[in-house]
Amino acid sequence: MPRFLIAAAHKSSGKTVISTGLAAALTTAGKQVQCFKKGPDYIDPMWLAAASGRPCYNLDFNTMTGPEITALVASRATGAGMSLIEANKGLFDGVALDGRDSNAALAKQLSTPVVLVIDTNGMTRGIAPLLLGYQGFDDKVDIAGVILNNVGGARHEAKLRAAVDAYTDLPVLGAVWRNPALNIGERHLGLTTPAETGELARMIRDFGDVIASSVNLEDLANRATQAPELKHIDAPRPVATHAGLRIAVARDQSFGFYYPDDLEAFEALGATLVSFDTLRDKALPDADGLFIGGGFPEMQMAELGQNIELRENIRSAIENGLPTYAECGGLMYLCQSLRWGDQSAPMCGVIPADAVMCPQPQGRGYSRFRDTSPHPWRTEGPQLAHEFHYARIEDLAAEVRFGRAIERGHGIDGRHDAVVLHNLVAGFCHLRNTERTPWVARFLDFVGAHSKQA
Repeated sequence: MPRFLIAAAHKSSGKTVISTGLAAALTTAGKQVQCFKKGPDYIDPMWLAAASGRPCYNLDFNTMTGPEITALVASRATGAGMSLIEANKGLFDGVALDGRDSNAALAKQLSTPVVLVIDTNGMTRGIAPLLLGYQGFDDKVDIAGVILNNVGGARHEAKLRAAVDAYTDLPVLGAVWRNPALNIGERHLGLTTPAETGELARMIRDFGDVIASSVNLEDLANRATQAPELKHIDAPRPVATHAGLRIAVARDQSFGFYYPDDLEAFEALGATLVSFDTLRDKALPDADGLFIGGGFPEMQMAELGQNIELRENIRSAIENGLPTYAECGGLMYLCQSLRWGDQSAPMCGVIPADAVMCPQPQGRGYSRFRDTSPHPWRTEGPQLAHEFHYARIEDLAAEVRFGRAIERGHGIDGRHDAVVLHNLVAGFCHLRNTERTPWVARFLDFVGAHSKQA
C-alpha cells in the first residue's frame, strides 16, 4: 500500500496545488491514485478528486477515532496503486498543544512518509535550519524529502538545493518555479471550487504537466513504497435496512459540500440518492427525503432566486412534511431571502428569517453540541462537528424551535443551532457520519418512519 503525506511548514504554502498536480501527474503516468485530506474540508478534496478521478476522503481526529481513520484509509486505498494524503496547515499544527491531532500524529499513526512542501519565497540558506528543526522536533516522523515551491528561477533553485544538500540529509524531490498556471484563486471561504473555474480539465492538466516536469515522480513513488502495510480491523458492513427509500440531494455549483463516505453510507443502508440542480431543475425529483448540504449559494443567489418554480416546489414539499436535512448553505437557501452587501434575492421561504453575508466569519472551527428535545432524530450525548460560515441569520421568528444546544462554536445565535420546522432540521454545523455520530442512519430511520405513515 504505497502512500505519502504532503505537508508544509505553514498554511498557504501551495500544498493543494502541489497535491492536485501530483495526483494528476501520477494518474497520467498510469497509477491509480487514492487521495485523502486531513481535517474538515470540502474544497481541497474536490480538487484532489477531480485530479485523481476517485472520491477524496477526509481524515479528522475531531470526529473519528484513530482505528476508524486507519480503517478508512486501508479500505478506500484498496485497488489503488498509490495513496496521497494532503495535510492541513503545517506539519505539526493542530488544536491540541501535545500534537495528538496534528498532521504529524496522522503520519505516525498511518506509518506514512512525509513530503514537505516549503514555500521558498524570500528564502535561500535559511531553508536549512527550518528543515533541521522539523526533523529534530519529532524524530518519530519520517520526513522522506522536500519539494521546493514558489522558486524564483534557476539561480534561486541552485542556492536552495546547495543549502539543503550541505546541511541536511533530506533529498530534494522537486522544485516548482513560480507559475501563474498554478493559481487556483481564493475567496472568503478559501480556494475556489472546481465547479466554478469553468476550465477544470485544462487547469488539472496544466497542474499535472508542471508538476511532472518539476518533481521526480519515480523517486517519490519509490519512497512511498517504503510505507509498511496498515494493520486495521474492518468494520462490519451495515445492513441495507432502508432499501427503497429515495433521498433527493442538491448537487450543483451552489451546493457541493458533502463527504463522500457520508453519501456512501446512505447507499450502504439501502437508500438511493437522486441528485438535482437548484439552478436548472424546476421541481424536486420523486423522493422520500431531502438533503441540502453546504456550498456557496451567495455566489449564485440571483440565479437561485430566479428559479421560482423550484423554490416554490421545495417550500411546498417541506411544509407538507417532506423529511429534510440542511447544512449551512442549505440553511441559507431555505430562508426567506439571502443578502450580500447591497444585493438581495428571494430564497425558498421555508424558514421565517433572512440570511445575511458578513465581512468576517460568524462561525469557524470545531463545534460541539447536544441535540435537544425538538430534534426529530436526535442523538444522545455530545456531538462533534465543524462550522465555517460568513453568514448570519437575522429576524428569525421568536416561535422557532432549535434542535441543538451549542457547547462550543457559534451555530445560529451562539447558543443554539438547527432550526426545527415541520420535518425539517437546518443548521450551520456540518455533521460527519462516524461511529460516534451515525447521523445518516438516524435520518434514514426518521425518513423511513415518515414514509410508512404517509
